[in-house]
Amino acid sequence: MLDVHFGAGNIGRGFIGETLADNGFKITFVDVNETLIDELNKRNGYTIELAAEGQKKIDVHDVKGINNGKDPKAVAEEIAKADMVTTAIGPKILKFIAPLIADGLKLRHANNNTTPIDIIACENMIGGSQSLKQSVYESLDETEQAWANENAGFPNAAVDRIVPLQKHDDPLFVSVEPFKEWVIDKSQMKNPKIQLKGVDYADDLEPYIERKLFSVNTGHATVAYTGNIKGYKTIGEAVKDDSVVDQAKRVLAETGDLLIQKWGFDPDVHHAYQQKILSRFENPYISDDIERVGRTPIRKLGFNERFIRPIRELKDRGRNYDALVDTVGEMFFFNFPNDSESVKLQQMLKDEPIEQVIRETTDLKDDDLVQAIKAAYEKHLAAVK
Repeated sequence: MLDVHFGAGNIGRGFIGETLADNGFKITFVDVNETLIDELNKRNGYTIELAAEGQKKIDVHDVKGINNGKDPKAVAEEIAKADMVTTAIGPKILKFIAPLIADGLKLRHANNNTTPIDIIACENMIGGSQSLKQSVYESLDETEQAWANENAGFPNAAVDRIVPLQKHDDPLFVSVEPFKEWVIDKSQMKNPKIQLKGVDYADDLEPYIERKLFSVNTGHATVAYTGNIKGYKTIGEAVKDDSVVDQAKRVLAETGDLLIQKWGFDPDVHHAYQQKILSRFENPYISDDIERVGRTPIRKLGFNERFIRPIRELKDRGRNYDALVDTVGEMFFFNFPNDSESVKLQQMLKDEPIEQVIRETTDLKDDDLVQAIKAAYEKHLAAVK
């Protein structure tokens, strides 16, 4: 079987690619990074290292690459004969690759290829595949959309594996944590006959997406923003500080309260899940930069993102959200010149009152929450002065 995978970066190779290869797939990586694509075509394989004791090596074979900037037609031709399409390219990039996927579906339609295909966005976002579908359909006419409704699925997915920012002499080598979780909404699949080992299939994905987003992503970001305000540069340094870990535990207690109340997760099982998450952050074999984990702070301040959404829903349920608000107050101190959103956020803080910045970045209309975040920000501002 053949998968066309958008994104030849560390997550694409070190997580999605590894899982697909383990299921006997040939993989065509699509990316504009010329170095990666050239190396994939030269070697038709790469090596993964597990960031754990023993540092086990895993070799991935039967891969190639297409530079979509240079040869978009080849991408469409590959999708026309593929069994599956996946992405690990970043939520903001999905809309830019959507026309390429649309061209591939048009070609399948023209070739009368009615073998059902699933297109799965493996991104840190809620509803990623369905969001991608909307962008793809913008490039299809009514007849093509009707055909795609019958033959192309866009099942949402939840993915979880820590793949830190890294540099190696070999551009294809990638180090990843041993833990991985990939859950697909089987109710949205068009080809449920393809069942990948190492992947879970759920009738309702939303509980799993929220559990991951509000636990792993919220927790990891909390360590980054709290560590940053205390002057640390890496997650490894930050988690050696008990006050940083305590902040993460308080945040996870609040999001855990929401998840248990909302979805009925077993409290003991969920507590064990949280402990596992904290142990992953403390993995001494992973060196992750606070700059990477905390990047794109404006996106992470979003109304439906990892902090504001649980805060809103906890407030609606009359539950506690103090630690989450406290962490949001820390986010406005994330200042890294290589991160465009960080630069933009700092400029907003110079040009506008904090209350206005909070409203613009979070889209909150609830005055109580805006004032609570403002108070948290001012508390941290007084502490850092």
